[in-house]
Amino acid sequence: MQDVFTIANKNYKSRLIVGTGKYKDFKQTADAVKASGADIVTVAVRRVNISDKSQPLLMDYLDPKSITYLPNTAGCYTSDEALRTLRLAREIGDWKLVKLEVLGDKKTLYPNMIETIKSAEILVKENFKVMVYCTDDPILSKKLEDIGVSAIMPLAAPIGSGIGIQNKTNITLIKEQSAVPVIVDAGVGTASDATIAMELGCDGVLINTAIAESKNPVLMAESMKHAVIAGRKAYKAERMKKRKYGNPSSPQQHLI
Repeated sequence: MQDVFTIANKNYKSRLIVGTGKYKDFKQTADAVKASGADIVTVAVRRVNISDKSQPLLMDYLDPKSITYLPNTAGCYTSDEALRTLRLAREIGDWKLVKLEVLGDKKTLYPNMIETIKSAEILVKENFKVMVYCTDDPILSKKLEDIGVSAIMPLAAPIGSGIGIQNKTNITLIKEQSAVPVIVDAGVGTASDATIAMELGCDGVLINTAIAESKNPVLMAESMKHAVIAGRKAYKAERMKKRKYGNPSSPQQHLI
């Protein structure tokens, strides 16, 4: 059977979602996205130029007709800021699939879940298809799903930290209870982190800083592409059972 990645009733080939911030220019952004094979790119509405035609436009390098733009609310610390940002995105590009993130403070960049839940409820009622950056809390994740969000995006670690998945147990619990896609968002530092996320059963991984801040973003983007594919295949293959003691790979009967 074909392994299809579906978000808000639309199918995608790649399970890797790539951010468009922190690159040296739009050309490098486009080159990295191409190398990653991603079908979806996140766009910080408050930071990336998508409307001022007197300045370089991201759309000149990444065609919205061939790749899905996912407007996000990066830099928003209140529900009002987030709602205003996504309503603006809908006006600019008629984008209804959006990524919601409402941050709690500038030091940790952890989600403010009270404001996040409040925003999600309003956006769903306004017919947005909402993908939500959230803490790795199974209870709050279930609350978001009950509201009607299109995807749950628990952090692996603080945004931009690059330290990898810090709580595999919670990520696994969230995936086991969720009927909507679970996409690890934030904290991935290198290809092995992306593979681990997929081996846990996550439906996808969102990566920005780990690619953009590497010495060779295009090469790192390509490595992330293969890491996500490898992790997904390993998950579907169902790994061997772990054992406490050694177990010979050769038969123990009829030895010479």
